[in-house]
Amino acid sequence: MEDLIGSVSDVLYSYILVYLLVAVGIYFTIRTRFIQIRYFKRMLGQLTHSRTHGEGISSFQAFCVGLASRVGTGNIAGVAIALTVGGPGSIFWMWVVASIGMATALIEATLGQIFKVRAGDGSFRGGPAFYIQRGLGSRTGGVIFAVLLVFTFGIAFNMVQSNAIAAVLDASYAVEVGWTTLGLVVLAAPVLFGGVKRVARIAEIVLPLMAVAYTVLALVIVAINIDYLPEVLTQIIGGAFGLTEMAGGFAGGIAAAMLNGVKRGLFSNEAGMGSAPNVAATATVSHPVKQGLIQSLGVFVDTMIICTATAFIILVSGPDIYDPSTPTRVEGATLTQAAVVQGLGSWTVSLMVVLVFVFAFSSVLGNYVYAEINLFFLGARRLAINIFRVFVLLAIAVGALSELTLVWALADVAMGLMALVNLVAICLLGKWAFATIKDYHRQTDAGQDPVFIADEAGLPGNLEGDIWVRRVADPAVVGGGG
Repeated sequence: MEDLIGSVSDVLYSYILVYLLVAVGIYFTIRTRFIQIRYFKRMLGQLTHSRTHGEGISSFQAFCVGLASRVGTGNIAGVAIALTVGGPGSIFWMWVVASIGMATALIEATLGQIFKVRAGDGSFRGGPAFYIQRGLGSRTGGVIFAVLLVFTFGIAFNMVQSNAIAAVLDASYAVEVGWTTLGLVVLAAPVLFGGVKRVARIAEIVLPLMAVAYTVLALVIVAINIDYLPEVLTQIIGGAFGLTEMAGGFAGGIAAAMLNGVKRGLFSNEAGMGSAPNVAATATVSHPVKQGLIQSLGVFVDTMIICTATAFIILVSGPDIYDPSTPTRVEGATLTQAAVVQGLGSWTVSLMVVLVFVFAFSSVLGNYVYAEINLFFLGARRLAINIFRVFVLLAIAVGALSELTLVWALADVAMGLMALVNLVAICLLGKWAFATIKDYHRQTDAGQDPVFIADEAGLPGNLEGDIWVRRVADPAVVGGGG
C-alpha cells in the first residue's frame, strides 16, 4: 500500500504539479502584469490598515490564521529536509515557487472573497469548494475538494504537526510522548471548540511575535557568520543549476533540487493548493482584492523570510552540522535545532523548542479552521462539527504516538490532488479575479478607498447573494470594513 501511494505521489509531483504550479504562477504573473511586484507596497499598507472588522474576522486575523497554517514544520523541518535530500539548490526553487506563487495566492484569495457566503451567525465562509460550486456550477467538484481538504488538513497534517512537537520535546528534554500527547490535547481542545473566531484571536497575538523572534534569531546567526554569506549564496544558486559539483546525499542534481524545492515550497507556502482561500474568505473587507493582497504577502513572509531564515541558519552552521557533499543522519527539525545551537550556543535549545512548538501548534489550529469551513460547505451541523473536533483531537494524540510514514505519503497525495482541483478551478475562474483587480485598480487610481459593488465591477457574469451589493444606508461597508 505504502509503495503504491509513494508511486502516485512521485507521478503527481515529478511529472504534473512541478510544471503545473510554475505554469499557473507564470500565467497569473503575466496576466496581472507582475502584480506581486507592482502592488507590494500596497500589500504592506493593507496589512497596517486591516485590524477593524464587522460581521466576520478582520483582514489581519485572516492573514494570521493563514500564516498559522503556512508557518509550521514546513518552515523548520521541511526546509531542512529539502536541504538534506535536494541540496542547497532546492532553496532557489522554493524562492521561484514563492515569487510566482504570490500571484496565484492573490488570485485564489480574491476568488474566495468574491464567492463567499454568509453563515448563520452572520460571519462569512468561502474557499475553493464554494467558488467551484458557485462559479463553475459544479457541486460535485466542490464536494471532492472539500473531502480532500478535510482529510488532509483536519487529520493528516495535524498528525504530522503533533508528531513533530513530540519528537522535538523527546530529543531536547526526554519528555515522554504520553505527556506530550496529553498536553497537546488539553491545550487544543478549548481553542478548537471555540471555533474560527477564537482561533483567529489566538493567531493574531502569537504568530507575529514568533515569526519575528525566529527571523531575528536567523539574522543574528547570519550576522555572526557574515563572511560565509557569499559562499551560501553560491551554494544555493550553483546547486539550482548544477554549477556546483557535489557528491552524496542528493544525487539527483538539478532534478532533485527542483523537485524537493517545489514540493517543500508548496507544503510550506500553500500557494495554489487551495487552503488559504478558505480563511481568506472569512475576512471582513470592503473589496476582495484587499484580502488577496494580504494573502499574497503571507506567501512572501512564509518563504522569502522564514524559510530563507531556516536555510541560512543551516547553511552557515558549518560541515559539522551540515555538509552539502555528505549525507547526514540528522534531518528535519532536529537539523535546524542543531544548527541554531551551533550558531548561538546551548541556551537556544529551550528557545527552539518553544518556537517549534508554537509554529507546529499554530498550524494545528489553522488546519482545523480550513477543515471546519469545508464541513460547513458539506452541510455539517453543530453536532457533526463537534464530533469532528473530537476526531481532530484524536488525530493529534495518535500523530504524536505514531510513526507517520504512511500518513505523510497519504497527505502528500491528497495535497497534490487538492492542488490539481484548485489550479484547474482558478484558471477557469481567472476572468472573475482579473475583472475584480481591474475594478480595484480603477478606484485606487481615482484616489478612492476601493469598495466592491458586484453590479458595477464589470464581472463576466451575475454574482448571486447579498454580500457585494450597494447598501443604501452606508455604502462604505459593502462586504464589511477595511
